Amino acid sequence: MEMRPHPQGFWETTGATKTFTHPLDAELLAAYVPRDVPVLDYGCGYGRLTAELGAVGYGDVRGVDVSRALVERGGREHPGVRLVHWPGVPLPFEDGSFGAALLFAVLTCVPDAAAQREIAGELGRLVRPGGVVYVSDVPLQSDRRNLTRYEMFAARYGTYGVFETPDGGVFRHSTPDHLRGLLETYGFSVEAERSNTVPTMDGHTVERLQLVGRRR
Repeated sequence: MEMRPHPQGFWETTGATKTFTHPLDAELLAAYVPRDVPVLDYGCGYGRLTAELGAVGYGDVRGVDVSRALVERGGREHPGVRLVHWPGVPLPFEDGSFGAALLFAVLTCVPDAAAQREIAGELGRLVRPGGVVYVSDVPLQSDRRNLTRYEMFAARYGTYGVFETPDGGVFRHSTPDHLRGLLETYGFSVEAERSNTVPTMDGHTVERLQLVGRRR
């Protein structure tokens, strides 16, 4: 039987040493997320953006991640920032606890479609009506490097866009319609979209897609 890398194991080991580079769009954030609402940074990693949100005036921010190693690293690098290790969903918060949620380069780290739906559904539960989810992720790319690895791993994973990296990570690039559909299915209406080029944690660049969905 062929052994595949386990996505979660990567984030407890090699992935927990990475420097994350997916940038926050401060203008887009300010346009849709008031500074006085509670904010959830889901898939916070070591709290890079959680800390950045606090630094620009968001006073009630919580970061949650499935990786114990990353959350422990965050405790060392960002003391005082509220980070929680939680291995799955549901999260330990009441319905409608947040006025906004961030999902930054998270879905690309979740190759399984059912797990992606669980995350989107949980954000639909946690973000109050009128609140927003701000997603920034990596859609399918068109450069030869990415096309080659999509083709290389399509049969192994049964999904075009899922691929492995040489250091043991498993990632997924999805169509923009797939990302929009996750929001629409779980109660969010997409109000804003932006695309631009950003650096990756492995020294390359990708085109990212930012979506802001309003909770119906």
